Amino acid sequence: MPLTFSEYQVQLTQVLSDEDGPGLAYLLRPTSPHGKDLVKEFRNPTKKSLSYYEGGIESPWDEIAIQYVLVVHHVAKKRAAEAFKEHSHLVSLFFRFFTSNSGWTLPALFAILRDLRDLAFDADLQTNNQKSDCMEEAARIISKAFGNCVTDRTSPPAESRKWGVYYVVGLVLKTYFRVKRISLAKPILRALQANTDIPPLSSYPRSHQVTYRYYVGMLHFLNEDYAQAEKELTLAFYHCHIDAHKNQERISTYLIPLRILKGHLPSKDLMGRFPSLDALYAPFIQAIRTGDIKSYDEALDKWERRLTELNLYLNLEKARELCIRGLFRRVWVASQKGTRIPISMFHCSLQISGIDVPQEEAECLVANMIYKGFMRGYISHEKQMVVLASANTFPRLADRPTAFAL
Repeated sequence: MPLTFSEYQVQLTQVLSDEDGPGLAYLLRPTSPHGKDLVKEFRNPTKKSLSYYEGGIESPWDEIAIQYVLVVHHVAKKRAAEAFKEHSHLVSLFFRFFTSNSGWTLPALFAILRDLRDLAFDADLQTNNQKSDCMEEAARIISKAFGNCVTDRTSPPAESRKWGVYYVVGLVLKTYFRVKRISLAKPILRALQANTDIPPLSSYPRSHQVTYRYYVGMLHFLNEDYAQAEKELTLAFYHCHIDAHKNQERISTYLIPLRILKGHLPSKDLMGRFPSLDALYAPFIQAIRTGDIKSYDEALDKWERRLTELNLYLNLEKARELCIRGLFRRVWVASQKGTRIPISMFHCSLQISGIDVPQEEAECLVANMIYKGFMRGYISHEKQMVVLASANTFPRLADRPTAFAL
């Protein structure tokens, strides 16, 4: 039997009385079966035509129920912009209820905020809005939810709305990343750091932790703070659920090149878990292992567009230095690890590797390797000789003080 609006109001009243958060989230979902029933009951609903139902249940839920009918109607008609507008009003009405209740309402909050973000995305897509106005408005509304969570001073600790803080922050960050307005994320992160009475991140559900750490790690990555980015992304990866394969792959997309820059090449077992990443990174990894600079350059040319889309081109271009280090280390091994090696040998190795450069440029490459800590020694320009340290000639890449420097 189709659900009538009166029955829908009764169900709303019941879940509110039972403080059933998941049940409330289900009743407010725009794509649910009961939503389709209400679309059939009200062929062309308006606020004016539905005003008859105001006062039927406790405020603000009489208005929220009306807003829900308007939302599902626009969703059914594929009018995303109108659906987003009406759902935004529904969220504002929900905030009035949310701020006077405890954490049992969090599942419903999470659900309506996710729907808000998705409707905003569809609205911008449908109207071909290059500025992503709806997504930015959605982020602004979601940010309000953050304030409503952190200001809970009356609920018992175990039932506090503060347990929604990191989920909401993760949702805000997701929204800003989707519309490429990363700078707008800074105020909410500052507000999060300023609230010292929030429980530690480790106390929150792992899913909240992983999302938060991933986006914070990405912010550090885009700000070229690679050491902190690696730390956050590593924690995100190891806290990720074992079955969340797509999330692990998304994290690994950036964690792998960060680890490569420190000389930690991924194992075949790890790459085997992510075939698409293996296809992307395998040529670079193999070239680094063999010191094959030409193959590395060919991989850069082949994957330039994809790496640029991922904001990874500069990082992989920087990792080319590891190829040069590997090649020069082979020269050192071939010379029986001697401490005095003619520059001509390094020049010859570059030519064999397919890099046709004059000897002066080969000398510059050796000097650069020494300057950046890839090799220990100095160049005797007069004698055209490289004098290498007798111990720790090629330091571990992770030990270099400039391991993440660009």
